[in-house]
Amino acid sequence: MTQSRLGRTLVIANPAAHSGKGAGAADFVERFLQSYDNATSGFKVVRTEKPGDARRHASKASGYDTVIALGGDGVVHDVVNGLMAVPKPKRPRLGVIPMGSGNDYGRTLHMALNDPMASLGQVTNGTAVALDLGVVNGEYFCETCSFGLDAAIALDTMDTRARNGLSGTRLFAKSGYRILSEHSDGWHYEMRVDGGPRTEGREIIFACQVGPTYGGGFKVCPEASPVDGRLDLCRNVRIPGRAATLALFTGARFGMHAGSDAVEIAPFSRLRVEFDEEPPAQVDGEPLHGKVFDVRCEPGALEVLVPNSFEWHPDPVTVDKPSVTEGLLGSKLAGKLRGE
Repeated sequence: MTQSRLGRTLVIANPAAHSGKGAGAADFVERFLQSYDNATSGFKVVRTEKPGDARRHASKASGYDTVIALGGDGVVHDVVNGLMAVPKPKRPRLGVIPMGSGNDYGRTLHMALNDPMASLGQVTNGTAVALDLGVVNGEYFCETCSFGLDAAIALDTMDTRARNGLSGTRLFAKSGYRILSEHSDGWHYEMRVDGGPRTEGREIIFACQVGPTYGGGFKVCPEASPVDGRLDLCRNVRIPGRAATLALFTGARFGMHAGSDAVEIAPFSRLRVEFDEEPPAQVDGEPLHGKVFDVRCEPGALEVLVPNSFEWHPDPVTVDKPSVTEGLLGSKLAGKLRGE
């Protein structure tokens, strides 16, 4: 009997993801796993109905080999926290089918975005690699945690998306220009990094990153890596004028802010930051509350199925856009699974 690629598999899907397209993606994945029985040794697809469902399902997944998170960064965040509640010897590996507006963790993993056929192919053919996670006040994050104005932008992006359906980089940029134009003083903080001396400042940007991007592709920490055993901190070391601040924000889309003397980007293992008053704060796009935050890296905390072309893969190979049909299905069956 041929051993399955994914083993016993649980798919946790948010049908409301990507303006409702998550429902069709979940249906596709279910049809695929029913049709291609060598992919798993048994599977279950659960669809979330309310906040907290994804975390709850993942926390009870000790009997599975693989848990696939289908949805946006919020669902992935909840699944990761659920999996980290499972004792390590019984903890399943994670697969990600990115179906959201930002998909920043999917970008870090080099997954196909909002393309369930291609990303399922990457997961099914992928390799499990132990990736780093961040932890802030006991909450795990797989991509980003930030405070102050940049967190306010991320949270405003989520609120605006819920109200009018805008999404992606364009929405993040629109929120950013408005908030940075209206507020430029930031929040006062004191911090200590890796046991060093206490420093203080007023933040415009204060972002702790596992991977390079947030906001749907803004390269806030261009060199951040999920396999180096450290997080990257991007913070402003001075507050430039409003026009210069907006220019820095624009340049951050492509990582160009990293060359500014107003910004410092450096790796760290652990930091403690204390704000005078509670700032806006977010973790993987979800609200976070408090005035004192302890942030640390947990190296190699979670095994994640990554494409074999993944730049941090132990032995990366170059491939064209992957698909479930590559080496797995014929075109007729692929069409059937799409509902054609």
